[in-house]
Amino acid sequence: GGQRQRVAIARALAIEPRVILADEPVSMLDVSIRISILNLLVKLRDEENIAFLYVTHDLSSARYFSDEILIMNKGKIVERGNSGEVIENPQSDYTRLLLSSIPDPARAF
Repeated sequence: GGQRQRVAIARALAIEPRVILADEPVSMLDVSIRISILNLLVKLRDEENIAFLYVTHDLSSARYFSDEILIMNKGKIVERGNSGEVIENPQSDYTRLLLSSIPDPARAF
């Protein structure tokens, strides 16, 4: 899993891109490997000045990785803004629905 993702990232970097499309780059990985890959992407973003279009259903990783979040529903943008603001103060019903689907151990009891 994680090794395959690292190889895919290395292949993308071979052409010295300015932008990388990362479509669900950590969705099928264990949590520890997921964090490692996200940290690698953050390092590339910050040190190599590479822009990422990070596509995911995982709003937690999107908040960690992204400065700005754009929420889409059925191909239409329903919310856009600073990642912290969108997560902490969602304006769209659809964004609130997505956020409510994130597992929260405190809500389990």
